Amino acid sequence: MFTEKNLQQIHNHGLSETKVLRQLQIFKEGIPFANVVEPASTGNGIAVFSKTEQQDFAKIFEAEKDTLDLLKFVPASGAATRMFKFLHQFLEHYDFKNGAIDAFLQKQENKNLKTFFGSIDNFAFSSLVKEKLEAKFPDFENLEKGKRYYFFVTEMLEETGLNFNNMPKGLIPFHKYGENYVTAFGEQLFEAAFYATSKGVANLHFTVSAEHEEKFKKRYEEIQETIEKRTGAKFNISYSFQKKETDTLAATPENEAFLDENGDLVFRPSGHGALLENLNDVDADIVFIKNIDNVVSQNYVETIAFHKKVLAGKLLSLQKKIFGFVEKLHSKNVSEEILKEAATFISEAFLIKNTAINKEEILKILERPIRVCGVVENTGAPGGGPFLIKDKTGNLSYQIVEMSQIDTKNPQQNALVEQATHFNPVDLVCGIRNYKGEKYDLLQFSDPDAGFISNKSYNGKPIKALELPGLWNGAMANWNTVFVEVPLITFNPVKTVNDLLNAVHQP
Repeated sequence: MFTEKNLQQIHNHGLSETKVLRQLQIFKEGIPFANVVEPASTGNGIAVFSKTEQQDFAKIFEAEKDTLDLLKFVPASGAATRMFKFLHQFLEHYDFKNGAIDAFLQKQENKNLKTFFGSIDNFAFSSLVKEKLEAKFPDFENLEKGKRYYFFVTEMLEETGLNFNNMPKGLIPFHKYGENYVTAFGEQLFEAAFYATSKGVANLHFTVSAEHEEKFKKRYEEIQETIEKRTGAKFNISYSFQKKETDTLAATPENEAFLDENGDLVFRPSGHGALLENLNDVDADIVFIKNIDNVVSQNYVETIAFHKKVLAGKLLSLQKKIFGFVEKLHSKNVSEEILKEAATFISEAFLIKNTAINKEEILKILERPIRVCGVVENTGAPGGGPFLIKDKTGNLSYQIVEMSQIDTKNPQQNALVEQATHFNPVDLVCGIRNYKGEKYDLLQFSDPDAGFISNKSYNGKPIKALELPGLWNGAMANWNTVFVEVPLITFNPVKTVNDLLNAVHQP
């Protein structure tokens, strides 16, 4: 069905014809929704630790961390564009030559703008913008307010100015301390020194867009001396890009391969699930996963670090038991008592019920990657959460499920979503090595049915897009998973620029 040119395209993308045909088949068959049985809640799938338990788990981690390979894995390829959506609309709709700015800001649809301009000096980047404006317009402060606001946003976003619109979110100034600004990237480094450091070295891996790698490296050169002095840590930073071979084919609304005006196939990035390949390429005893924009100002960092240590200590305590059982189960003579103990442990630790007391089945469950996921109380933020789901073979397990995986048009399923009490803030601590210290092949523990199909457009034409199973939902569906409630202070994403006005972002 493909022309020679199309086949060459497929090959150049690192894909096979078989794989692309399978993607088209998925468009035709559709992807089944997750079968939600109930939302996880405290005491029912989500553990809540007492202060004493938290301190005990943190101590376990502290006692062992210098004997471990630690890594912080930060998805950081996101562009900053969405942060500034309402500012783009301002540039598009406000006529600074004729418009009365106060009347414009009083409109209900412009309330975000009113907040932004009313707090303009509280943003870490304000002085950078004003410095450039005053160089261009010596009388800038004497201009009419509407012009000042318009020029400020233009200078901030456009290529002729600071060009934030084409910057990765990780390199936008988030916080300011005295005269110095710190980006989300810088805060991730600072924070890592407090919990992801072993023998004085913090290892971090950032997944970035290829065109931004040099910008991250340059920023690190600018701050390296300062951050090493402030934290007493050395930093070992690596980068990777989303692999081309994880891209997926775009389809027509009729589920055929979409061709552009030149007869070429169109491939699209397949969502954050593509980063499973990047995660699979790193190796460590413990991997902390956290999104680039989920940071706080440095006066809160010890609180954040403490809760990370709690999760890591819980992981280590589970691993110790798992590795003990696995070692015994691999010996020649396994007693009935050990089998029963292992089955009970699985039931209690991972809430997997009706486990067969069978050596092979028990090993199959225990010999998997493990993750301890911090979850926060649901505040209405968009995104997934912890649910008990039933797979196609009838097995029950607790999973992070994205809303796109749930058939919310089904009244019963929607009712379960409405009952959800907790949210996934992407606060994961992962164990990706087995009892011998060998890294698991993470690609073997993904659920290919957990992706989703969305409707997009390409040059004005409707297309269908296929996203791979998300990194923390479908891509980790066959990991052993434990949910632990963490406080809301640990979840502070910056989705719009005005989020930087929240108290945790204001030093």
